[in-house]
Parts: sequence; structure tokens; C-alpha cells
Amino acid sequence: MSQESSEDRPPRVVLGVSGGIAAYKACDVLRRLTESGHEVRVAPTEAALRFVGAATFEALSGQPVATGVFTDVEDVPHVRLGQEADLVVVVPTTADLLGRAAHGLADDLLTSTLLTARCPVLMVPAMHTEMWEHAATQDNIALLRRRGVVVAEPASGRLTGADTGKGRLPDPAEIVDLARLLLTKRAALPRDLEGRRVVISAGGTREPMDPVRYLGNRSSGRQGYALARVAAHRGAHVTLVSANTADLVEPSGVRMVRVGTAEQMRASMLTESDGADVVVMAAAVADFRPVDRTGHKIKKTDRDPGALELTRNPDILAELVEAREAGRLSAEVIAGFAAETGDPDTTVLEHGRTKLTRKRCDLLVVNAVGDGRAFEVEDNDGWLLAADGAEYPILHGAKSHLASILWDAVSEQFARHEKPSVS
Repeated sequence: MSQESSEDRPPRVVLGVSGGIAAYKACDVLRRLTESGHEVRVAPTEAALRFVGAATFEALSGQPVATGVFTDVEDVPHVRLGQEADLVVVVPTTADLLGRAAHGLADDLLTSTLLTARCPVLMVPAMHTEMWEHAATQDNIALLRRRGVVVAEPASGRLTGADTGKGRLPDPAEIVDLARLLLTKRAALPRDLEGRRVVISAGGTREPMDPVRYLGNRSSGRQGYALARVAAHRGAHVTLVSANTADLVEPSGVRMVRVGTAEQMRASMLTESDGADVVVMAAAVADFRPVDRTGHKIKKTDRDPGALELTRNPDILAELVEAREAGRLSAEVIAGFAAETGDPDTTVLEHGRTKLTRKRCDLLVVNAVGDGRAFEVEDNDGWLLAADGAEYPILHGAKSHLASILWDAVSEQFARHEKPSVS
């Protein structure tokens, strides 16, 4: 009898939990994974069970929980779990577990599973800043990454007690989003953006009419945040210029710049892009703004509503390209996004091709919008257009998957720009 294929069953995830105070957040990761259709087996360390009991993990996963290799010996769990897994996620990953994994120790079920796994492995560290920054920890992380393990960047914020700094566990939603991406790719994320400076815009600008009202759009900023998150995991130094995205969790390891209007977005993008290797305009910038903003709320009786006078906002993407052509910007790759709707005479893709020609950027992602597409949703699709005429359809999927496709294309652009070595 043939074995069940991976297409005929839900994805199998091993959720490792090590002994840190952030272990309780693994419960939220577990819940999100099981609710989205994944089959999850929890492999905690003995120390983890001092923070969260086995009964909690068993109730949330519907699977038995063990820490040692001598439970259910007849099933050889220390080998089988790793062999059958589609993904191993360790939340949180302590400094101790990083060291044991880096040096191939296998003294419990979790570390044995890490040695037998041939699927993508995601480790999400959480520890005090001093432990994260220690040379031993950084050496262990570098070693694991060279082996293909995805070691996520921790967030900055409140730690145990009154301490604050880098080392906080990223938000569970961010962890699950990265896990979904690794399951989709069925491979580790490359560190192909290591050392690159990346600047990304996200969100939708708002143009005030008065202290209450504004002209804006429906962009949530999720796609720009996904771009920033994936770029950071691929090794880039990322600056995210974010407009009106207060309800989104800041991506871990990303520098944030907050703006509101198109003029503020323009000023920040031009400033932050100085010295960048890649610039991506993913924000939805309002095309127009009111000529005048009143200092008081406009009343129904104040004036004719049709008298609102508008002026055009700057074309930030075009200005970035012009700055590069004039030698004021050194970015090797400039990419944009085009949210389009078709009309009786022109398709979405045709509109995108016209915009690519007009903007003169290197890459352009074209999204069809409307009816629950692109804006204010978790998933996305469209086309990736390149200045050399290449076109790639992007199938419907998580916005992090689209982000990964764009960064693959950016890496290809870098490869083309590299000068051949002279022997």
C-alpha cells in the first residue's frame, strides 16, 4: 500500500517549546496553526513544562505530549517526528536551546527531532538583550543559519521584569505568517539580502480636509509589512515608512518611520532612500489633496460640497526613479505596486504594462483591486512585471508569499548587476 502523499493530508508541524517565560505565547501559535488546518505535535522541553503544563498543549493540539525519547518507544518518536514533519517551529527558542541545536546535542525529544528533520526549521528566539547580544549566542545563530535554519529576529520591547530591549518574542500572528510562508515554499528562506539596505513604503496616505475628515483609500498596509518582514528574515537592514497603519503589529527587526500624508511620505522616502540598495513603493498614495485645509470642522451649511478644490499629490515612485537617473539616488533596484481595475477597453494587466513604461522602475507588481481583492485582506495575487519585458503571474496566496516572490526577483536583479570575477 502506498504511503499517504503530502497533498492528501494536512501539513504536519512540530511545535517545539523551550523553557522561557514566553512559552505561554506558544499556546497562541498552536491555536492559530490548528485553527488554520495544520496537524500540530507539540514537543516541549522539561523546562517548558514548568511554564505551561502538558495538559494545555494536549488540549489545544489534540495530540499527546512527551519530552523524552523513552515515551512510546515502539513508535521511535525521536526519529519519526522529524522524518514526517513538513515544518519544525521552536517557540520560544532560548539561548540554551540555540546552543544545543547548533552543536548537535540530542538529549531530549525536541533536540532529537531537530537532528532528524529534513524539512524547513524555524527558530524564534526570546531572551534578555544581553543574552541575545552575547558572542556565543551570535556565533550559534550564524552557524544555524549557514545550515539553512531560519532564525527569526526577536522584537524589541518589554522583557521580564522592568527590562526593555531586543529579545522579546515576536507577535504570534507574525510567527504563524512566517510558518505559512515556509510551508508554501517547502524550503528555508535564503539570506540573500544580507547587508543590503532596503526601504519600503506601506499603508495609505490621508489628506486632511478639516480636523475630522480626510481623503484617503482602503489600503491596510499588510502587503508592505509583509515585504518588510520577509526582507528582514532574508538578512536585509529594513526601514519601513508606514502611513496610517496603527492596527498592524510592527515587523520584528525593522526600523519604523511613521507618516500621514503624501507630502510626508515623499519627504521620508527621499530621505530614507539615500544610500539604500532597494526601494519599494508599496504604499497607496492618495492622488489628490485639498488645496486648503480648514482649521474647524466643515458644517453642512458652510459651503457647497461641490466647491472642494483639489490639487495633485507628487508621484513619489516616478520621483525616486528620476533621482536615480540624475545620480542623486544609488538604489540598484526600484520596485513599485499598481492597484488597478479593468475597464471596457483595457485589462488590469494592460494598465500595469502602461504604468511600468511610464514609471520606468525596474519591477512592478500589478494587483487587481475591488470586491474583496488586494485591499484589507490577508491574501493577494497579480502579476510581476520587469523592465526587460519579463512577466510572471502571481498565484493567489498569503501576502508574505507575494513578498517572497518579489524578493526573489530583486535577488535576480542583483545577480545581473554583479561584475564577473576576473581569474
